[in-house]
Amino acid sequence: MASAVSDWYIVTGASEALLRDEIRPLVEQFMSERGLTLSPEKTSLTHITDGFDFLGQHIRKYRNGKQTKLLITPSGKSRITLFQQVRTVLKGNRQATSGEVIQKLNPIIRGWATYHCHVVSKQTFSTVDHVVFEKIWRWAKRRHPSKSAGWLRKRYFRPVGGQAWIFRGEVPGKSGKLRPVHLFQASSVPITRHSKVKGQANPFDPEWEPYFEARMDVKMRGKLRGRRRLLRLWKEQGGLCPVCNQKISEITGWHSHHLIWRTHGGTDRAENCMLLHPNCHMQVHSQGKAVAKPRSETSV
Repeated sequence: MASAVSDWYIVTGASEALLRDEIRPLVEQFMSERGLTLSPEKTSLTHITDGFDFLGQHIRKYRNGKQTKLLITPSGKSRITLFQQVRTVLKGNRQATSGEVIQKLNPIIRGWATYHCHVVSKQTFSTVDHVVFEKIWRWAKRRHPSKSAGWLRKRYFRPVGGQAWIFRGEVPGKSGKLRPVHLFQASSVPITRHSKVKGQANPFDPEWEPYFEARMDVKMRGKLRGRRRLLRLWKEQGGLCPVCNQKISEITGWHSHHLIWRTHGGTDRAENCMLLHPNCHMQVHSQGKAVAKPRSETSV
């Protein structure tokens, strides 16, 4: 199998000749009618067993005897970009406190690891932590060239979660008092496999509305921001299902429901969502029941 790669999409085909002689001309024609062209520098034709980079990740099929296995990993360029960002922060903050450096590095490392947490990244995350540690160690040595390794470890590192060498510091809290902070570890991000959208699922077909609402639930449960949003919706409703007026809990379970269905132009914003019991949610969709968002206690 071969693939033609651009900035935004991948086209796969059964053979190189098919992609080169039939698919690529069709793509070029489609784009030219819209005033667009393929970038010669960014468009390539390659075999899947050789692999290629796409949106910061490396996609490649590996052969093991008669079997093949597709692996998607963070690309080498993506890792280099991350290390360059870390190096820039450390060079630009040679006289800053360790706490200030940690506050600048944590969003960079956390954002990079979160982006790659859906692919084969666990080993890469450990490598990233090791490389970042080495850069921070050199940063500390430059600040205190005459100090011993033991002194540097006692001043800048502490054990956290079974790891003995975690970069630490202090930053002012909301009350003005110093609070401890430590460097975010990429390896602390759990690998979460992406659940593919069913091929026949149509976001514009009302029959598929419950399916996409269920996918949104899974996404919300898996992220801190999503869990906060669930808590916000739960509190807005007083912990009750608006259909049966009974408590919603982890035991009863819940489904997210769009007041204005996505198929009718609704959005995933919290203002357009509410929580219902699974059975109540099925009734709403099967019987066409109207559901109103409960009035918040804080609203005027």
